[in-house]
Amino acid sequence: MDFNKAHQYLLSRPSALEDYPFGPEVMVFKVEDKMFATLSRDHGEGRMNLKCDPEQALALRDIFPAVIPGYHMNKRHWNTVVLDGSIPTGEIERMIDHSYGLVVKSLKKGQRNALELKYGASALYRE
Repeated sequence: MDFNKAHQYLLSRPSALEDYPFGPEVMVFKVEDKMFATLSRDHGEGRMNLKCDPEQALALRDIFPAVIPGYHMNKRHWNTVVLDGSIPTGEIERMIDHSYGLVVKSLKKGQRNALELKYGASALYRE
């Protein structure tokens, strides 16, 4: 998955919005004002920060050299994914879906219920 496809997929998640609170170099993707991903370029190479279950975060780092502890994030709960073409697209989509689902699950009950009613649980929690 390249930078542009990652950008498209992140925005395809229900109610996802793109923001720039850290400046023009880092895109931040939010659902209900809570961040579930960042996307930027480092020397032309795409990089994404994604929220992750701590045990799964460690496993992904062991499996894929392009998955490293989250840059400028809580390294227990966030991974940085280098978009160098070494990770299958389906796996990157799964990681994005996992990050998004974790954030949706952490929303206030009213926000979460409204999203579930609007989009259905299967669209929100694809893991």
